[in-house]
Amino acid sequence: MTTPTASDPPGTAVHVDYRKWDGTPHWQSMGTLLGVDEHGCWVGFPEGTHFERPGAAFDIECDSVSLFPGGGYTPAFNESTGRAEQVVVYVDTTTPPVWSRTDDGGWRVTMIDLDLDVVRRANGFAYVDDEDEFAEHQRQFGYPADVIRRAEDDTRAVFGALRDGRPPFDDTGWRWMRRLAETLSRAQGA
Repeated sequence: MTTPTASDPPGTAVHVDYRKWDGTPHWQSMGTLLGVDEHGCWVGFPEGTHFERPGAAFDIECDSVSLFPGGGYTPAFNESTGRAEQVVVYVDTTTPPVWSRTDDGGWRVTMIDLDLDVVRRANGFAYVDDEDEFAEHQRQFGYPADVIRRAEDDTRAVFGALRDGRPPFDDTGWRWMRRLAETLSRAQGA
């Protein structure tokens, strides 16, 4: 399987391609490759990055970095805006991300969104979201039993790691936030 490596230059374009189980597009965005570590591939999204899906779109109001590990979840770490209710960590439960090269030499990372999300607000409150959507889509899409079990197990494991501050939910995401600022600064100086 092809994935970015430590030799891929920071700043390479990444098309982030979330899908639903039936293959329909879900959240789409363009980010920039920041690098690779023991947790997986890190992609940055500067403030103002456009995200869209059928029926919804928004531009983010703060810098954000996302991790695309080999497992069934994809966390996003959002720069604090100082609001207690702000979501600072948002983790999608997904199928394992799959990487491919784009025609222009960039990357595309594609995964299936499995509805369950683990969320932490700036005030420290953490919770699992969209359990009702997960139950509804089990019926609608006919998720196989092993996919349901894996999604539930991954969500529990992520919640525990986030609650306990275990990597990558310690200061790892915030270190990559600094890398985003450095990458953007270099790009502006070029």
